[in-house]
Amino acid sequence: MLKAVLFDMDGVIVDTEPLHREAYYALFEEMEIPITDALYESFTGQATLAICKTLVAEYQLSVAPETLVAIKRKHFKRLFDTGDQLQLLDGVLELIQDYHRNGLTLILASSASMPNIDRIFQRFDLDRYFTAKFSGADLQASKPHPEIFLKAAAASGHPKEHCMVIEDSTNGIRAAKAAGIYCVAYRSPHSVNQDYALADRVIQDFSEIGFHLINDMR
Repeated sequence: MLKAVLFDMDGVIVDTEPLHREAYYALFEEMEIPITDALYESFTGQATLAICKTLVAEYQLSVAPETLVAIKRKHFKRLFDTGDQLQLLDGVLELIQDYHRNGLTLILASSASMPNIDRIFQRFDLDRYFTAKFSGADLQASKPHPEIFLKAAAASGHPKEHCMVIEDSTNGIRAAKAAGIYCVAYRSPHSVNQDYALADRVIQDFSEIGFHLINDMR
């Protein structure tokens, strides 16, 4: 029986990908990094530090990964504070409210930094629904490592067998399955070229996994 749902944030709750993409490409321009589209797409779902470590190694940069992280976050904060196009994804608030109303424990497990998570949650008043929030930026390993979902499941107070992950990225799905947790892949229109093969179920609309539907089908 389903007792807890572990939500990813970017691409599942809110579409911050355009902001992240613009912030990353501002970083690439500032640091003169000749990024390829394929490499950038492979970063989806990973924490910023892990991405910046890859950039330093791939392009043999003479700066520390932490310096790249700071530059990228500077650009993201500027875009977040000055833009007004950021919205929750269609149907996700109704899903969150449905789960909360039916007594499920909701945990956030995102690769975003905690300041960015807090900005999103404050803007859309989401804290009331969630028991705990985890940032991959604060952990030892980034998705596709299962650490964040193992910690999120433990924080829910329920066995993994009674938990479900909602993800939109290849790396996130791999992390969920490596943690041994049932995973629903949301085929987000904003997350391109992601592999959903390992997911237990793939959806295109959150109405497909309403509380009563998902309890009957799992």
